[in-house]
Amino acid sequence: MPTLDLFGNPVAPDEDPALSPYERIAALIPPESPLRRMNTLDEVARYVAETVLIPLDAQRLNPVFGTGDPNADLMVIGEAPGADEDRQGEPFVGRAGQLLNKILEAIHFRRDQVYICNILKSRPPNNRDPLPAEIEAHLPILYKQIELVRPRLLLCVGKTAGNALLGRQSSLASLRGKFHDFHGLPLMVTYHPAALLRNPQWKRPTWEDVKLLRTRYDQLTGHTQAPPHPSNG
Repeated sequence: MPTLDLFGNPVAPDEDPALSPYERIAALIPPESPLRRMNTLDEVARYVAETVLIPLDAQRLNPVFGTGDPNADLMVIGEAPGADEDRQGEPFVGRAGQLLNKILEAIHFRRDQVYICNILKSRPPNNRDPLPAEIEAHLPILYKQIELVRPRLLLCVGKTAGNALLGRQSSLASLRGKFHDFHGLPLMVTYHPAALLRNPQWKRPTWEDVKLLRTRYDQLTGHTQAPPHPSNG
């Protein structure tokens, strides 16, 4: 039976507070999608490798699915692979990835303790922004990753990733510095590491964001850590 609101109207599954966040996010996957029937990340990775959903999927060198702890409490989400990622088939392995590792280390995470992925699993040419139709085609893959990994907390790096998940067209300034509710999961948006390489003055606000993220993580998971230490990178 569907959940009804106070007025007797059915509540959409993705908005149903009686469901877990992961059930609510899974409900965002189109009913006709084969992703609905998949139960493991390996199954989803094979589907991504074998399926052309958008023209970029036929042009890539490698699909860039995701990496890290498949049971991580923190998921880091970027927008799309770059050239290094396309060559290696792993997200965040270039200069921006090295800086992401330093940011994570500064708040006491190793790369293998979190799960890292992108909205798009294929590289856009010349690192252009993903097109709305490309985001729409690949978002269900990310929803499935969230359903299967079951993170407690989401960190979107860059406004494209944040806006894609939140369904907005907002500036990064208006998105960062606070938590958003993503179907029951806390979601933070901060600067993309590639932007920090071009604009070092944004490292300080990023540091403020990830300190807040670490505090919320510890509250959610019951972890206790030494105070975060700023990265020298």
